[in-house]
Amino acid sequence: MFAALTGAGLSAAAGLNAYIPFLLVALLARFTDVINLPPAYHWIESPWAIGIGVLLLVSELVLDKIPAVDSVNDLVGTAIRPATGGLIGAATQSAGTLDHSSFMQQHVWIGAVGGLVIAGLVHGAKSAARPVANIASFGVAAPILSTVEDTASMGLSLIAVFLPVLVILALIALACASWTIIRRVRTYARNQRYVENLP
Repeated sequence: MFAALTGAGLSAAAGLNAYIPFLLVALLARFTDVINLPPAYHWIESPWAIGIGVLLLVSELVLDKIPAVDSVNDLVGTAIRPATGGLIGAATQSAGTLDHSSFMQQHVWIGAVGGLVIAGLVHGAKSAARPVANIASFGVAAPILSTVEDTASMGLSLIAVFLPVLVILALIALACASWTIIRRVRTYARNQRYVENLP
């Protein structure tokens, strides 16, 4: 049960920023006993995987805050974020230290598919809201939204690993916040179009 919640939370975090939950899992698996990855996923905690993850995270933190470039970054993320969600979902849901049930360890595909879907849904909401927010705010919203998303990804990742029972509440809060942002941005854009069309 806890492993499923951990996997779901990390997958949702990957939908916002693929590299934050990946690096958290990699570093915890390498330097602590909090997460013991199954043998098939030991490469995640390897120095080269961590090094590449750090480089990609730095590029993500920069590119995602530049208007227009963030939309290109989201386009690339359409493949990366769901794939990372599936990977992290499968790896953590089958980790023995998170759940002593053998079911998830024997059915790794459940974590992979679930993680892919969850990360894909979160990424879809993020990438749909960004262009509208950029146009409505003349690009001012890009760095603000990016910082909020990165912070949410880190917070959700930490909750997923250390307080998995709160993942459901965190996912509900994320969904409500996403819906509110999208609705407000669309309302603002609609009002701007109305003002522009006035004689």
